[in-house]
Amino acid sequence: MTKSNIISVSAVLIICGLLVVGLATLFGPSTPTNSALTDETTEEAVEETFLPLTAEELAAYQVSMTNESNPVAVFETNLGTFELELFEDTMPVTAGNFIKLAEEGFYDGIQFHRVIDGFMIQGGDPITKTDEVFRYGTGGPGYAIPDEHVAGEFLTNVRGTISMANSGPNSGGSQFFINVADNTNLDFDKQPLSSKHPVFGRVVNGMDIVDAISKVEVTDRDLPMEPVVIEKLTIRR
Repeated sequence: MTKSNIISVSAVLIICGLLVVGLATLFGPSTPTNSALTDETTEEAVEETFLPLTAEELAAYQVSMTNESNPVAVFETNLGTFELELFEDTMPVTAGNFIKLAEEGFYDGIQFHRVIDGFMIQGGDPITKTDEVFRYGTGGPGYAIPDEHVAGEFLTNVRGTISMANSGPNSGGSQFFINVADNTNLDFDKQPLSSKHPVFGRVVNGMDIVDAISKVEVTDRDLPMEPVVIEKLTIRR
C-alpha cells in the first residue's frame, strides 16, 4: 500500500468516526444530564431526600378540621400533647357535656386507666386521682347523659376518634376512649352489641402521642404500669 493510499484510508476512518459520534448524539438518550454533577454530589442529593421532615411538612400530615367553628380539646399529658376537634355542631349533647366538664377542670389530673395496644386508650374516671386502684374504671361525674346516636361521615369509631365509654344504654357520663384502630363494630348501628358508643370528636394533631400512650407497658388489668396523666385539659375556641 502506498503512502497516498494510507492517507486516504485514514481520512475515511476519521470521517466514519465523526459520523458515528454525530449519530449517537442525535439519537441517544433524551434524559438531560449535567456534566458538572459528580458521583459525590449525586450521593449528597440522594441523602437530602431522606432528611427528617420539617415542622411545616409534619403539619401537612395532620387531620383537617371538619368544621373550623368547632372547639378543640387540648390534652396536655405527661407523655406529650395532642388535640381533638369536638363535634359540637353534630353532637351537641355528648360534646357539650365533655366541654362542660373540661371547662370545670374535671379532667385535670385524671389518668388513662385502661390501655389496649391496637384497640384504644380510655380515661375520664375521677377515681384515678386517688390510690383506690381496685375501683379504677367505675367512677363518673355523678350523672348520666342520654345516648346521642347520629349517622354521619365522621361519626364512626375509626382510628383517631374519641367516643363515649358506657356500661349500657344511656349510661355515659365522663369516661371516654380514643380509638387507635378502626373499631366500627362499636357503632350504634352495628349488631349484636347492646352497648353503643357515640363518637363526638377526632384527633387533629398529635396522633403520635396517642399511639405512644397505647403502647405503654400495662398490668394484666390493662392499667399502665407508670401512670399516664392528663395534666391539663383545655378547650380552645
